[in-house]
Amino acid sequence: MTSLPTATIVRLADRHPRLTGEEMLAGLVPPPQFDEATFESYRTDEAYPSQHEAKEHLQRFAAGGGTAVARGGLFSFGRKKKAPVPDTKPGVYLDGGFGVGKTHLLAAIYHAVPARRKLFGSFIEYTALVGALGYKNAVDLLTGTALICIDEFELDDPGDTMVMTRLLGELVSTGTRLATTSNTPPNALGEGRFAAQDFLREIQSMSSSFETIRIDGVDFRQRSLDGGAAVVADSAYESVLAAAAETASDDDFSALVAHLAQVHPSRYIRLVEGVDLVGLRDVRQLTDQSEALRFVAFVDRVYDAQIPIRATGLPLDQLFSDEMLQGGYRKKYLRAISRLVASSHA
Repeated sequence: MTSLPTATIVRLADRHPRLTGEEMLAGLVPPPQFDEATFESYRTDEAYPSQHEAKEHLQRFAAGGGTAVARGGLFSFGRKKKAPVPDTKPGVYLDGGFGVGKTHLLAAIYHAVPARRKLFGSFIEYTALVGALGYKNAVDLLTGTALICIDEFELDDPGDTMVMTRLLGELVSTGTRLATTSNTPPNALGEGRFAAQDFLREIQSMSSSFETIRIDGVDFRQRSLDGGAAVVADSAYESVLAAAAETASDDDFSALVAHLAQVHPSRYIRLVEGVDLVGLRDVRQLTDQSEALRFVAFVDRVYDAQIPIRATGLPLDQLFSDEMLQGGYRKKYLRAISRLVASSHA
């Protein structure tokens, strides 16, 4: 009788990924799950008309964002500047709760704009790029980009936020168009409207360039799942990992959390590169805010890569304490829980 093949097992805590500025730039494309995202494939919820309204508005925005032409014609490459589309601004800001399809719509904008130079990445990825290249080099490199999409614009770090707003201001002045979603820390997020106001205050003189588009709705991941995160019994854990397609990771939860502090969040995607399943032993509740925020960033990258998670110990939807869920980063933790639940059932 032929035995079934078993997966190769690796430890994420043994990986120490590095990324060059060129590799960071090459990685600024939509995650694989959004390779085919279009406005047509965005499934609106009829109970929330703002979703359909947002889709139509963003289609008009994308139709007017085909080129980026610097003042003076430096990046026009001899072509005439296209006539502006009436009633559009250089930037759109998608404001809404988690799981309402903001990232799908952001990717749809990216795919719909017929530009040679366009970028899509998380806020963390852009700040890492500036850190790797230096501010001036980043400006020089990005000038002439037709469209920059920023998923989950952060307000966690005032320094990073101001560097990014200054960078975006310079790029907009040369013709670059912007589209962004947000994930901000103020405790008053509730409906999400404060996120838009905080963002607009941060970008100061650029605020008139952005139009805020509200997207209401309920988390689509929870609509398709019942209950909380799936938990693997200790006795079944090793066989679950062995049955993974090719490569599974196997890490003690606490050890992985400690390791994340040694790796820049922009490199987390490299931690799980080539992994078909993430295994976590002895999950415990997180009580340190810094550890929790790093794990949220890790979850985002795992979810973007559509990698299932199998874990023992505490259910992943109970990872964050009640104090954290009532604090300033409430929206981040709730989004992470939504993604963890989905990944545990994938």
